[in-house]
Amino acid sequence: MDGSEIELFPYLPYILQDVWEIGASPEIIIDLVRKHAKEYPALKVLDLGCGKGAVSIKLAAKLKCHCYGIDAIKEFIEEAGHKAKEFGVDSLCKFEVNDIRIKTRELFNFDIVILGAIGPVFGNYFSTLSILSKVLKQNGLIIIDDGHIENGSDFIHPLMQKKEVILKQISDAGMDLIDEVIIKNDEIKDLDDYILENLKKRCNELKEKYPEKISLFENYIKKQEEENDILETKVVCSTMVIRNK
Repeated sequence: MDGSEIELFPYLPYILQDVWEIGASPEIIIDLVRKHAKEYPALKVLDLGCGKGAVSIKLAAKLKCHCYGIDAIKEFIEEAGHKAKEFGVDSLCKFEVNDIRIKTRELFNFDIVILGAIGPVFGNYFSTLSILSKVLKQNGLIIIDDGHIENGSDFIHPLMQKKEVILKQISDAGMDLIDEVIIKNDEIKDLDDYILENLKKRCNELKEKYPEKISLFENYIKKQEEENDILETKVVCSTMVIRNK
């Protein structure tokens, strides 16, 4: 889902049809919003790369805040709209199909921005925070679900940085890391296994339907297995709360 396999994009809604929560943990984010914000019904929350809307919908259902989710995949946004009605929060949640890199240029005055396991869409942390600072109110919060490499590790990944590098970039962007929830490896593995089992099933169905694209779906499964191993054994996964000064 990092954007490197464009040919796969049209098939993602089918591949992920069995999974609603495809990114960050809604429960962790709800707890962090409760801890670091107040006057919940007055909050304006921007959920970038919202997927099928699980975080926004559960957040609105629990705290009655207003959530605006944006994702590039039309079918995900359609399902988010259906789920919002199912949870009775369609008056609190708005979802839109758009490119978050473009749409954020015209948005402002949000209390909270959420980046739920979407990767470095805006670049590194300095670039991401510098861009999103214009979207936030003063003292607003950015909640990022991501993985980082431990400082003493010799592991290298093109999309992940060491914690010390992240902390410096947060500081250079004029912001503060005020909280972090480390996600346990067994919790990551349980979710990874569930998603992988379902996407394998759907990819196998697609291989039968489109035999000329077998390698596309097999490579996707292999890549997901490799990424799961990295998340479960080689990096630290966490949800961070960063405050805009």
